[in-house]
Amino acid sequence: MTTPPAEMAPTALAAFLDTAVAAALAAGAIQLARAGLPHEVRAKSIFSDLVTEVDALCEAEIRRIILAAHPDHAVLGEEEGQAGDGEFLWVVDPLDGTVNYARGYPVYCASVALEVRGVRVVGAVYDPTRRELFTASLGGGAFLNGARIRPSETPRLQSPALISTGFPYNVADDASNLTRLGKLLALGVPVRRPGAAALDLCNVACGRMDGYWESGLKRWDSAAASLIVEEAGGVVSDLAGAPTPYGLGIVAANPALHAELRSVLGHSDQPE
Repeated sequence: MTTPPAEMAPTALAAFLDTAVAAALAAGAIQLARAGLPHEVRAKSIFSDLVTEVDALCEAEIRRIILAAHPDHAVLGEEEGQAGDGEFLWVVDPLDGTVNYARGYPVYCASVALEVRGVRVVGAVYDPTRRELFTASLGGGAFLNGARIRPSETPRLQSPALISTGFPYNVADDASNLTRLGKLLALGVPVRRPGAAALDLCNVACGRMDGYWESGLKRWDSAAASLIVEEAGGVVSDLAGAPTPYGLGIVAANPALHAELRSVLGHSDQPE
């Protein structure tokens, strides 16, 4: 487990986590307040990469809360990009699962993390439809609504394990994830595709899912939830095995299953 930067006292981590929690809860409240209402929906690309007015409202509120508490910190958000620079960078997904949200499918969340010189030190993911708050601080463990969480102990893919994944919007241009999906299905492994990467990772952290993989994520998709997985006792790497959530794809699983899952998926981001 990575240790916090030497000068990062527990009281500082606690204060940062309080900010992350406040921001995530505020975004979740906005999401619930506007759920079921007509939305302004537009595509950010030629693919079905949707964004709503709620994404922008949530990010604005998250930024307001963070900068009110830490005015000299930088913030990187999915909708507005990065503002500021320096050692402290907040990484924010204001509404993970926008397509689900726009259609009224209740699988979405807000995700807020803080990196200090590139090291993830706190993370909060809030699922407002279930009133579930996942939190972690570096070296301090991971929690769901204040109760410590652990990953599953499923030992093998064919136990069977329950695995989740997601697909990039340009899947027609890159079928590598379809190839990986086929490998698992051929082994009889049940696979789910809920549509919110941060919640997929949190479900690995608390043992609801045994593993998760995906290609094409952005920093804000995995910053908070990958820390939650690691602090719960799970393993996070890229597809090539490097211990990072920001590399070539992402693979997260309980410790007994991670190596087998990564081996079956393959070590590159191209079909084999």
